[in-house]
Amino acid sequence: MKIKKGDKVRVISGKDKGKSGVVLRAFPREGSVIVEGVALYKRHMKGTSGKVGRIIEKSRPIHVSNVARVEK
Repeated sequence: MKIKKGDKVRVISGKDKGKSGVVLRAFPREGSVIVEGVALYKRHMKGTSGKVGRIIEKSRPIHVSNVARVEK
């Protein structure tokens, strides 16, 4: 896998095609990466004692074949 943490990439296929961002994490064994601001989903967190429940946006992993590195 030639893409690693800190690389700037652009999504070349899927629902987020055309978006770009920085790789936050890379998973070489699975062949996937997490890109900042791409493939977001909402997670509803239940409130615990003393804390209020809230909605968090998280990034899902994207297969490395769906991103291309952008030269700096």
